[in-house]
Amino acid sequence: MQGIASRKFALRNVRVFDGREIGDPTTVVIDGSVIGVDAAGAEVVDAGGAVLVPGFIDAHVHLDDVETLDVYAAHGVTTALDMGALSPELVAAQRDRIGTASMRSAGLPIVGSADAHANVPGIDGIPAVSGPEDAEAAVALRLAGGSDYIKILFEATDEGLDPAIMKAVVVAAHAHRVKVVVHATSPEAYATAVDAGVDVLTHVPLGARLSESEIGRMAVEQMVVVPTLTMMEGCAESFGVGAMFAASLQSVGALHTTGVPILAGSDANATPGVPFHPAHGASLHHELELLVRAGLSTVEALNAATMLPARHFGLTDRGTIAPGLRADLVLLDGDPVADIRATRAIRGIWCGGVEYVRPEHVGG
Repeated sequence: MQGIASRKFALRNVRVFDGREIGDPTTVVIDGSVIGVDAAGAEVVDAGGAVLVPGFIDAHVHLDDVETLDVYAAHGVTTALDMGALSPELVAAQRDRIGTASMRSAGLPIVGSADAHANVPGIDGIPAVSGPEDAEAAVALRLAGGSDYIKILFEATDEGLDPAIMKAVVVAAHAHRVKVVVHATSPEAYATAVDAGVDVLTHVPLGARLSESEIGRMAVEQMVVVPTLTMMEGCAESFGVGAMFAASLQSVGALHTTGVPILAGSDANATPGVPFHPAHGASLHHELELLVRAGLSTVEALNAATMLPARHFGLTDRGTIAPGLRADLVLLDGDPVADIRATRAIRGIWCGGVEYVRPEHVGG
């Protein structure tokens, strides 16, 4: 559902999460679509000491339809980063909506002719990149269609997309100053992606820890990981190999300890042929809980869903609470630094300054 028109609010008696801690009670002004500085003429809302955090960013989703953005907004996820869409028309329809979650998209993913995702409906209709010489045209096609970053689907068993193609795609994308995200679910796929110089790796292997040497290379190359622990946990349970998920948690802990930035992404989807379907919106909160279980502090987990995805995906207008930035805000009844589960205790949501009226049936 769409929110009501934006107004000028002065949220009084709120405790702001600033990326390090939750501060003493203060006043935050929402002036139109941005965070303001002058409370004159504002409608005063007494928050009673509730905690104000930046709107959450889910760094790995698959959007099904326009209305899915409302589901994200209802759970305090004010920005969704779509990691592969087969319909340019749908992506266009989702952009620049008022009063709900906003989105960015990779558009059509880049695949090889024997891609391991061939069981997913629609993948076989994407023109394959069959050689390095096709990389520039493939990247240009996606950017012309509105892609905000490039997504490569890759598995170590994928015979259609060889490492030379991945490297050529990275070179072409970087020439256009856009980032490259790679689907990688095995240590071998990680190694290939690191060799190619990608920017973001999404997912983390099941049942096999990443090596210290590989993690060290990623830290040196300033790569970023969106581990989608919610998806990996669900896949492990779906495949009947739940014990293998322990290696995923261990890899995330090692990545984090070594200094590789970790971003929160749920891989929420309703795509046929995919082994697990994390719920849109709600699963981001579970992802935060899994990140804490993997070794991140609660503060680090909150940053993984706010300032860090904003920083690494070039969303310079959001991710923190500061004057002039987009007023994507979530008001919580609990303290998420003390207990990360408090991110579910949502009292209020603003998307670009518009108060989102949360449906009564939506819970944590």
